[in-house]
Amino acid sequence: MTISPEAPAPQNRFTEWFLRGASHPTLRPQGPFTRPAATTERRHSWWRVMCLTGLDYFSTLGYQPGIAALAAGVLAPLATIVLVLVTLLGALPVYRRVARESPHGSGSIAMLSKLLSFWEGKLVVLVLLGFAATDFIITMTLSAADATAHIQENPFWPDSLGNHQVLITLVLLALLCAVFLKGFAEAINIAVVLVAVYLALNAVVMVDGLIRVITHPTLTSDWWTALTTMHGSPIALIGMSVIIFPKLALGLSGFETGVAVMPHIKGAPGDTEERPEGRIRGAHKLLTTAAITMSCFLISSSIVTTVLIPAPEFDPGGAANGRALAFLAHENLGAMFGTVYDVSTITILWFAGASAMAGLLNLVPRYLPRFGMAPYWASAVRPLVVVFTAIAFFITWLFNADVTAQGGAYATGVLVLITSAAIAVTLSSRRHRQQKQTIAFGVIALVFIYTTVDNVIERPDGVKIAGSFIGAMIIVSILSRLRRAFELRFTSVQFDEIGQQLLEDCKGTVVRIIANHPDALDAKEYREKLKRIVDEDVLPDVHDVMFAEVTITDPSDFESDLQVRGEIRHGRYRVFTMASPNVATALAALLLEIQATTGQRPHIYFEWTEGNPASNFLRYLAFGQGEVAPVTREILREQEPDRMKRPHVHVG
Repeated sequence: MTISPEAPAPQNRFTEWFLRGASHPTLRPQGPFTRPAATTERRHSWWRVMCLTGLDYFSTLGYQPGIAALAAGVLAPLATIVLVLVTLLGALPVYRRVARESPHGSGSIAMLSKLLSFWEGKLVVLVLLGFAATDFIITMTLSAADATAHIQENPFWPDSLGNHQVLITLVLLALLCAVFLKGFAEAINIAVVLVAVYLALNAVVMVDGLIRVITHPTLTSDWWTALTTMHGSPIALIGMSVIIFPKLALGLSGFETGVAVMPHIKGAPGDTEERPEGRIRGAHKLLTTAAITMSCFLISSSIVTTVLIPAPEFDPGGAANGRALAFLAHENLGAMFGTVYDVSTITILWFAGASAMAGLLNLVPRYLPRFGMAPYWASAVRPLVVVFTAIAFFITWLFNADVTAQGGAYATGVLVLITSAAIAVTLSSRRHRQQKQTIAFGVIALVFIYTTVDNVIERPDGVKIAGSFIGAMIIVSILSRLRRAFELRFTSVQFDEIGQQLLEDCKGTVVRIIANHPDALDAKEYREKLKRIVDEDVLPDVHDVMFAEVTITDPSDFESDLQVRGEIRHGRYRVFTMASPNVATALAALLLEIQATTGQRPHIYFEWTEGNPASNFLRYLAFGQGEVAPVTREILREQEPDRMKRPHVHVG
């Protein structure tokens, strides 16, 4: 059976353009079901896709060194080394495992959603989506704010234009919104150029800086003296570095994006969607190369910025605040090179916001509409772009477009996602009885739990923002599930061989179905059920009836395929059996399919449900069963407004 949109009401040109791609909430069956052909996307080499990830990951060099120096002071290089060790020995192995177990771009959230079922699984997904939204939204606002800082600190920026940090940041976000409203094409080609130029310019700045550090040993000795005077013995230095490194967690930002872009990676001959081994190998190369490259840049940048830049310049209002490497580019390599560096940094930071927006547009429609937890228009791109941009405007105003102030919220989103990934791969290893991997990933998970808790205690803004996102998602989800309670939720209805034969036998006759709750499944159950219906003088012909039974699966699921099995029980009772998250929608879909196949209006017979109607309706919403008869009728009414064409519902 095809589930296709009912002919929509006439729309003006703007509405049609704005809502293009949205699934209409009212669905009707039309003929034999066929799945839409899968769209073929152009795939790319892993190193090209790495550049798309690098928009988010590598662009943090624009602000990470300055934030690290401000948070850790003279300890920044040692704390950065700890961060690099956590990256290479912790985050990288975790996400290589995530890439293998979730190779279709769903990431660690999908892994946890598979490990947890029912409503608790959906709640975990909502919470993680809240933190993911924090991560991606703050990526947009923080990157745009840092791009603004590079614009205003450039010596060629006219003083007459004044200091308008918030206004310029909002303009950059509005331009980002405009790009996505028009269409975001050829992103990878642009990303390759931006990342290549940006990393080359950073390499020049860092090589120049390292040469200055080496050729001016007094600078290094002054730094070491300040370090040992302040923190004492080497053991104390290591201990303080371990304690401080969570403040540098922005340097871990690219891993979730790395697995999100996996569908863009070109696979190998013989790859299948179930086992895309070539794509997985490409993702492993992407993650490893990006992590090693970024680790080298992080260590180098922390050394040159900490040793060469006076500490007061990192303070709010200082020339290096939020732009430490740009400060060195101007000071050491001249205004012209510094301006080229600024342009490259501004561009990649702005485009990093585009990468974050693309991540949100990939993540939210993948879960919320499928769970019935978002309005139907959430499956369209442009309305979501407007919503996310409005939220980014609010966050920019709330933090006054301050890069340092947003660092805590950004780090919280990043760390929660990495921690969830570590927990997911630990549980997966345990489920597969891989003891060594379970212990190793468990230790990594504990490290990230410590890092996350420390960051939350130190900078609670991230939890507050994520909590706001989570609260909003839960409210929207509840309202959406209520509003969409009577939708036909199946993407297909498929019969097995016996079910198909029973369906063929129905042609040319009036089909009568008795809804039966499966209990003992013995002959007595069917005989008594049939006798109760006949005694009430409902059925004119007791020989021309069939039974329909629904077994509840996970009632928190919203959309699914419906598999109908036909059985002949006890030699005489014809039964359609189904497994579904919801009884009423399964029965309604069965009736509509029978009507579409036979051309006859089927009849279905219910007994009244005992108990309070209000509590029964709440049971229907939460557990998929309860007030079945009236809900089935309402679903049929939503699908077929003409009562003369609608399947009959009888209740006695």
